[in-house]
Amino acid sequence: MSVDARARQRTGAGIGLLLALVLGAVLLGVLPEDGDGSDDGCAPRVVGSWSADDALTGEFARYGDDPARADDWTGGDGTHSVRLPDGRLLWLFSDTYLGRVYAPPNPSGESASWRDASTPLVRNSAVLMRDGRLESTLPAPLFPDPAPGQWRWPVAARVEPRSPGATEQVLRVLLWVRAAGQPPWIYGTPLATEVATLSLPGLRVESTVRVHDEQGVPDPSRRVLFGTTLVEEDGWTYVYGGDDGRPAGRPVSSAYVARVPEGGLGDPSAWEYWTGEEWSAGVRPGAVLGDRTRSGVGSAFSVARDGRTYVLFTMAAGTAGLATVTSYWSCSPTGPWHGPAKGFGPPLPGSGVAAYNPQTHPELGGGGRLVLSYDVNWLDPAGAAVQLSGNVALYRPRFVTLRLRNER
Repeated sequence: MSVDARARQRTGAGIGLLLALVLGAVLLGVLPEDGDGSDDGCAPRVVGSWSADDALTGEFARYGDDPARADDWTGGDGTHSVRLPDGRLLWLFSDTYLGRVYAPPNPSGESASWRDASTPLVRNSAVLMRDGRLESTLPAPLFPDPAPGQWRWPVAARVEPRSPGATEQVLRVLLWVRAAGQPPWIYGTPLATEVATLSLPGLRVESTVRVHDEQGVPDPSRRVLFGTTLVEEDGWTYVYGGDDGRPAGRPVSSAYVARVPEGGLGDPSAWEYWTGEEWSAGVRPGAVLGDRTRSGVGSAFSVARDGRTYVLFTMAAGTAGLATVTSYWSCSPTGPWHGPAKGFGPPLPGSGVAAYNPQTHPELGGGGRLVLSYDVNWLDPAGAAVQLSGNVALYRPRFVTLRLRNER
């Protein structure tokens, strides 16, 4: 296969992540308003104000456009971050462009930085930031393919004890394992959730363990992958995930939650799943949001804690979901979730693009501020390879700063 063919093939698979997320957003339903809105200090929380974080968005543009090296990150999606003990911030990405970026004008004469159209993608990458400045890209892909025709997309991560009660810390990274599939699975068939353990401070991948294998579920639309977001509370790590429901007059994805005691993310036997009534190990999880007929979420969303309140961010319902972020709130990690609240439309770089994968970054917030990233991609997969190469700014994360308030 030629380099151009490989590039087109990988670009199509990368765009599949966008299609899955957009489908989830477009078909998002309305959730029931259960509960009285108050529980042990929990209060309804919604987005009170927001503003574009031009400095953080600009830092990724600066780093991606830097022509000094040919093996650096120049664009990607699936944006997640984790603070390391030495103060560095590690950014994790799914499908990623490396290579060289050229200054404008591009081959079409437009005022845009660009890359060669034959530049291939790698399935994942990691970039280190120190004191607000991106410094280096780790050798990519950081997580190799588990088998031919399969790949790993990194999602949420956290630093935790090597084992419960241990003093040594390691980095755990949740991974989604997918395999090349036929339509409608153009973005890959979901297979399993894995946890990689990385040494600190060297970030060497020590091991990868499969913690939730879904290959035994015959219907791929009902396979659940965990790790789109993590929330820590009272010695537990709550791990959220979603299924890959396909559109057939119903919402696409439902949300699920598992929990693991601190230090146990890499131990499959330590995982417990919320069934809808209780926490239990070795069982099928029950949806905490979405009933596959009236309500659901996009396959990538984020949950953050604000005091005793849990706030979930996802794309809005209907066609607004291509450009609008909305939120829900709950007094418990298992729900019920209330909303949606009024959404907001973060900045987009022109027409023909969509926003997806809203992710919170608590390590960058504080003082009432919450930093949220969103990924951007070309909406039409048929022309995506040309558009993303002709304007490298189209396939990079963007950031906003939020302030939450009590819902009146």
